[in-house]
Amino acid sequence: MATETTTTEIKETGEYNIITVRKTTTVTENGVIISMSNHRTTYDPLTDVSSLDSDVAELANSVWTDEIKSAYQNYMDSTPVVPWE
Repeated sequence: MATETTTTEIKETGEYNIITVRKTTTVTENGVIISMSNHRTTYDPLTDVSSLDSDVAELANSVWTDEIKSAYQNYMDSTPVVPWE
């Protein structure tokens, strides 16, 4: 059995250029796909770019301007925290 995980989609969306990454894990046996699953992760403009895969970091560096980061930080600071009950 062989397992391979690949990044199949990277996109940014919304006012604060939130980045969504989809990775697909494929399991094959004797060259035949026996399982495939997707996993999505999102990153906001306050994410440390050095922790991202290089292709994701490249997009982050181009869309997360200082203006976007500041606006997102202001949004987060002004959003009240509601405790889970």
